[in-house]
Amino acid sequence: MAKKPRFFSAPKPARKNLPAGAEAEIEKFSHDMRGIARVSGKAVFIDNALPGEKVKFRYSARRSKFDEGAAQEVLQPSPLRCEPRCVHAHLCGGCSLQHLVPEAQIAAKQKVLLDQLARFGGIEVPELLPPLVAAPFGYRRRARIGIRIVGRGAKKTLVFGFRQKGSNDLTEIDECPVLHPLIAAQIPRLKQLVGESDGRAYFSQLEVVVGESAAAIVLRHLKPVTAADRERWLAFAAETGIHLYLQPGDAASAHKIWPGDGEDYLTYDLPEFDLTLRFHPLDFVQVNAVINRQMVARAVELLNPQAGERLLDLFCGLGNFTLPLARRAGAVVGVEGEGGLTQRGVDNAALNGLRNVSFHACDLTQSIESHPWAAGGFDGILLDPPRSGALEVVRRLARFDAKRIVYVSCNPATLARDAGELKSLGYSLVKAGVMDMFPHTDHVESIALFKKTR
Repeated sequence: MAKKPRFFSAPKPARKNLPAGAEAEIEKFSHDMRGIARVSGKAVFIDNALPGEKVKFRYSARRSKFDEGAAQEVLQPSPLRCEPRCVHAHLCGGCSLQHLVPEAQIAAKQKVLLDQLARFGGIEVPELLPPLVAAPFGYRRRARIGIRIVGRGAKKTLVFGFRQKGSNDLTEIDECPVLHPLIAAQIPRLKQLVGESDGRAYFSQLEVVVGESAAAIVLRHLKPVTAADRERWLAFAAETGIHLYLQPGDAASAHKIWPGDGEDYLTYDLPEFDLTLRFHPLDFVQVNAVINRQMVARAVELLNPQAGERLLDLFCGLGNFTLPLARRAGAVVGVEGEGGLTQRGVDNAALNGLRNVSFHACDLTQSIESHPWAAGGFDGILLDPPRSGALEVVRRLARFDAKRIVYVSCNPATLARDAGELKSLGYSLVKAGVMDMFPHTDHVESIALFKKTR
C-alpha cells in the first residue's frame, strides 16, 4: 500500500507576489541541509525536504540565480525520514533536521566538512576521524528563550519561544525535547509565570543554563521589576531550586537574587582530567556537555602534549581546553579577546591547583608576536575560534614553529579557508572529523590536526 502523503503543520503564509506552490524532486542537500531541486531549470533550496524525496513546496523567496521555499507536503518520503519528536519542529528555528534520522544527520555533516575542505581549501582528508556522537535529545544545557507581546489593545498576546526559521518572529512553544530536562520540564510553568507578571511587556528574554549540580535562569527586563513580580519569581526559584538572576542592562548588570548565599557561578566537570570549571550563567560554554567532554579528550589526544612542552591555546575562553592541556604539558598559555573570560580562566586554574598555566587578554585579529607571552615559541597550538574563523592569527602562526596544530571549528567553510592558509605555511592536514555538538541542526562542529612538514 502506498504511503500517505505527509503534511506539515501551520506553514507561514507566502509573501506577496510569489507564485503558487509547486512539486519538485529533491536531488541533494545544500551545505545548510536544505533540499536542492530544479524547477524549470532553476535551483530551489527547500526547507524540510530530504534527498530523493518528491515534495510539494511553497516559495518563500525568489532571486536571480536561485529560489527558496519550504516543503508543505511530502509526496514520496525518503526512507531516512522520521517523525519529529517536537510538535514545533517545522516552524521553530531551534531545530532544522528533526525529520532526518540522527545517523543520517551526522553523515550529512561529515559530507559538508569534506566538501568544504575540498572546495575552499583545496584539501583532501587523509584520515577521517570517527564522529563524536551522544544522545540527540535533552542535550542542550544553555539556550535563550524570547519573550514578546504582539498585537494591540484587547488583541495583545504573549509569545514565549524561539525564533522561527528564517525570521525574527518567535515560535510559541509548549515543549522542547532538545533542552536539558531540568529546564524543559519548566517550560509550561515559565510561560505561566511570565504571563502572570505585571512587567511582562518589559521582559525580553530568559537565558537558561544548566551546570553540574544546579540550573539557572537570567531574566532580562527593560524596566525595574515590581515588588509583586520579584516575589513571584523568588517563589518559583525556591520551589524548583533553580538559581535566579535579574538582568536590567548589559551582561555585567546580571545579578543573582536566589539563593541569597553562595557564589554567582555554576560549574561543569571534566572528570577525565580531574577538573571542575566555574562559569557565570552568561559566560560562553559549549551547549552539549557530553560532546564537550569527548571533544576535549580528542583535542588533547590529537595535540599529544608532553611533559616538557610549551603549548598555546588561542580563543581559550575560560579554560575549556587550556586546563586539560595543562594536566599533560609542561606549560600552557591561554589567550582570549575577552578579559572577563581570561580572569575566569585564572580563577579556574587556581581552583584546580594548576600553576603551569597563564591567561592573557589580547585582540587576536591584531599582531600577537610582540606580546611577552609569545616569546620562545610553542611546541603545539590549539585554536577554537568563532564562526568567522582565525585567518588573521593563522597567518602569524608559522613564526612560533609549532610541530602540531589542532583546530576546533564551528564553521567548516572558515576552517577550510584557514586550512588552505596553513597549507601555504608548511602544515599538512593529517586528520579531521565532525562532532555532533548540535543534533537536529545544520550546525557542523569539527576538529582537525595539522602537522608541520616544511
